[in-house]
Amino acid sequence: MIRQPIITVLGHVDHGKTTLLDWIRGTTLAQREAGLITQHIGATEIPLDTVRKVCGDLMFTNLKFTIPGLLFVDTPGHEAFANLRKRGGSIADLAILVVDINQGVQPQTKEAIDILKTFKVPFILAANKLDVVTGWKLHNKLFIKNIEKQIPSVKENYEKRFYKLIGDVSELGFTVDLYTNIQDYSKSVAVVPISAKTGEGVAELLALATGLSQRFLSKRLEIDPKKPAKGTILEIKEEKGMGTTADVIIYDGSLTEDDTIIVGGIDRLVETKIRSLLKPLPLAEIRDKKSRFKNVKEVVAATGIKIIAPNLKDAIAGAPFASARNEKQIKTAKEEIAKEISEVLIETQEEGVILKADTLGSLEAASNLFKQKEIPIKRAAIGNINKNDVAAAAANEPLKAFVLGFNVKASSSVQKDAEKSKVIILSEPVIYKLVEKYEKELEKIAKRLEIEQLQGLIWPAKIRILSQYIFRQCNPAVFGVEVIAGKLKPGVKLMTEEGVIVGAVKTLEDQGKKLEELKMNQQAAISVPGLTIGRQVDGDDILYVDQSEASYRLLKGRARKHLKKSDVEILKELAEIKRKERSTWGI
Repeated sequence: MIRQPIITVLGHVDHGKTTLLDWIRGTTLAQREAGLITQHIGATEIPLDTVRKVCGDLMFTNLKFTIPGLLFVDTPGHEAFANLRKRGGSIADLAILVVDINQGVQPQTKEAIDILKTFKVPFILAANKLDVVTGWKLHNKLFIKNIEKQIPSVKENYEKRFYKLIGDVSELGFTVDLYTNIQDYSKSVAVVPISAKTGEGVAELLALATGLSQRFLSKRLEIDPKKPAKGTILEIKEEKGMGTTADVIIYDGSLTEDDTIIVGGIDRLVETKIRSLLKPLPLAEIRDKKSRFKNVKEVVAATGIKIIAPNLKDAIAGAPFASARNEKQIKTAKEEIAKEISEVLIETQEEGVILKADTLGSLEAASNLFKQKEIPIKRAAIGNINKNDVAAAAANEPLKAFVLGFNVKASSSVQKDAEKSKVIILSEPVIYKLVEKYEKELEKIAKRLEIEQLQGLIWPAKIRILSQYIFRQCNPAVFGVEVIAGKLKPGVKLMTEEGVIVGAVKTLEDQGKKLEELKMNQQAAISVPGLTIGRQVDGDDILYVDQSEASYRLLKGRARKHLKKSDVEILKELAEIKRKERSTWGI
């Protein structure tokens, strides 16, 4: 038996993924989503008859269609694509990567392509938002006919954007071209320009997805409907009048209302019996509260199904799912699911951030992105942020005292604990935004720590004694100086050009007013206890601010970007003086 292909729709936020499926369904789901961004994975079945109706004469006439239709999975951005995982890859057979033709390839588009590469999922590029191209008019719903009716200036405007997109995707290692120009679809990525808002090009996109699925994926789509079901959990939720339900994608076998099901849980496997199977009607959306469902006794892959069963509250989204009909099958299913969950290994380190996520797939996707960004993870777990997470983060150094949450929350009491412990909690429903927030906070902390460290440093300075302003020769010596380079502060030790320490600066004064700092080319009077003018030093002598070896190394290292060229020159002179006594000083 041939099942319908599972087609994942993914891409950058706001590039039109849900709007595309809305046009196909004829629904307004996108307008009811918070912020117009899909927040949870959903599934929509498009029967072959509907595809034929939309596509008409575009359907491949040389192909005999055996697939029953298409199962679209709409994802909240590129991240949750990892929820559609199975051992050895992804449950997705084909992907549609939606890209705004006006914005082109965005960082998240590249990340989506990386995921497709990782799972080796073939994809079609949907160049969306033709309707936003300046001057574009809709004369025909078929792109290939409509473009011929655009005026030359509009065509030129479109082509500029189209070929920029082609070039950007080609640089990522693909052969890319307009779908009508491709001779061998197994070696090239087809681009279909569309408008999800007006429906232009959507028929061509559907026809291509259907034709490619039938032609290249038939062997992959073969299933034995007599075998127990395998799938992945999209979402676990409480629903009024139903209790805890599980939205599941079945990608192999069949599921009956008499089956035992085994699902992955937070800290254990969940074994339970089905109470009811609810299937969305064709063109309905499994997530949509307004969708209608019907009770069914059996479903066959590939399909999205809502399951009502006891103990599902302990299951986790993104985890594997299997059904069984006897003790032997139950044992096998448990072993396979336990092994699959154990393979979601998160590399941890002794020092690193605490990562929390709402689903197994989200946790895996977040940890993979963190690895790419070289963000160390100390601990990773599923569930809301708690006091134990804060305590674990507080044990880290300041630059790693973070709890990062993907699609999870922290209570007000946990937030208060974090503030007391100087732990930063960041939570976002989109992974790349979470990473951006973390990187900004990290930069702030790094700057603060650097400033604190610099405040403890002895800054280099080279000064000249002003012979005409010697007010007292000793007890303490009070005399005028000019800063040749660097900056002079109270408390620093002064040394001669021969490396002899002559005393420490007690105060800086200008016309009776005490100063905190004296900068390059400025003059003021200084007092130095223990120094006698005419014995250790004379008028017009050059003095340097003495440096410890540790302070010198720090200034030459991390603090060097804060030094002026003249400051660096002083340090060189200082090192030469010190190395007369010890040749390895400061090295």
